Amino acid sequence: MSNVASSGDFAQSGDLPVGVGGSAAAEFGPLVRRFAKTFGSRRGAGAGLAVHLHGEPLVEIWTGSAGSAPWTKDTGSIIFSATKGITATVIHRLADRGLLDYAAPVAEYWPEFGANGKRAITVRQVMTHSAGLSALSPIASGLEILDHQLMEERLAAAKPDHLLGIPAYHALTYGWLLAGLARAVTGHGMADLFRIEVTEPLGIDSIHLGRPPVSASTSYAELAGTTLRPIGNPLTAKVLGLSYGIPGALGAAARCLFLPGLEAILEGEDPPFLRTELGAGNGVSTASGLATMYGALANDGMADGRRYLSPQTIKALRRIQSYRLDRALFYAPMFWHLGYHSLPMPGAHAGLGHIGLGGSFGWAEPRLGLSVGFVHNRLSVGQLTFDQSSAAWLLPLVVAGVRSTRRAAALMETPEAA
Repeated sequence: MSNVASSGDFAQSGDLPVGVGGSAAAEFGPLVRRFAKTFGSRRGAGAGLAVHLHGEPLVEIWTGSAGSAPWTKDTGSIIFSATKGITATVIHRLADRGLLDYAAPVAEYWPEFGANGKRAITVRQVMTHSAGLSALSPIASGLEILDHQLMEERLAAAKPDHLLGIPAYHALTYGWLLAGLARAVTGHGMADLFRIEVTEPLGIDSIHLGRPPVSASTSYAELAGTTLRPIGNPLTAKVLGLSYGIPGALGAAARCLFLPGLEAILEGEDPPFLRTELGAGNGVSTASGLATMYGALANDGMADGRRYLSPQTIKALRRIQSYRLDRALFYAPMFWHLGYHSLPMPGAHAGLGHIGLGGSFGWAEPRLGLSVGFVHNRLSVGQLTFDQSSAAWLLPLVVAGVRSTRRAAALMETPEAA
């Protein structure tokens, strides 16, 4: 690709910024410099960013470290709720083959789910966080959630709450709900379906549910920073626990986001959190892996010249299903699609994807044929607000770079340039 600059001819400086590996088209200079400045000097932490246009990489860069090793193209980190976008893509693949219908009741495929007044809850309601199951009751502990099949069974037996039919973020339950549905339809767990429906058809080995196997090319970057240890403080945990019973937005947020002991299973080089199948939160991916998967969504269901999703399914998943403010996220305007969200901010309002805890995300912008993957491994309560907003400044810079690339290509095609 003539407009892609490697580390030997980046922009006009003769090199990528110090500490940044990979390659980038020259028009993405502002993006690369901001990326290097923001993520290149974090202790024990690093990041990767991939920008693809019509499936072709314009940016593949990385910086920092993955613990004791330098970050590389093959470094993956926990992407937390950005996992939900991959889980949703699995469901779309099943729907694409006629194995399920978004408008059908979940209990039609998973009969046990019909218990306790849930017979009419549809696949669409689960995928748009409006199934009234944003929290587990009774409350689960961090250790309990490591048994993903137990969690699927508990949700099948659960009673929906008063928010049934209203968007209320299913922060953890989303993964078990769709895993139970997919297991009922296919007989496979969600980790196997990540491979069967996502990585193998796309020809990649860079997206996993849980810790990547030893045979995988992806190397795992352990979490850096405080993780969620401050939340485990006895006083903080008690306050959060009491918040469960508070009406309104605070109570809804506490019930969907907080589980006692969750911080403990995130600790260490081999955290217990990676030994389960949590389709809502324990995916491990590289930046390139996310950009590749979302590339199929950005380019009418095509990936590397092959049909990955039908035009009908692409049309369905691009449609915003609800403009109502999310009750479990302090009335944030999430604009839920079927498993993805849009955001009312520059570079994101017309796209779709999913942002995870800490700010990692995958994104598709169908108007441009653009897909983006961003991953990093810092999870620190003190910096969480800043990290969580990474998409707010990364996506506008990405879109500006794409537009600059297109202008440069158009100039080259004019008779004068010839």
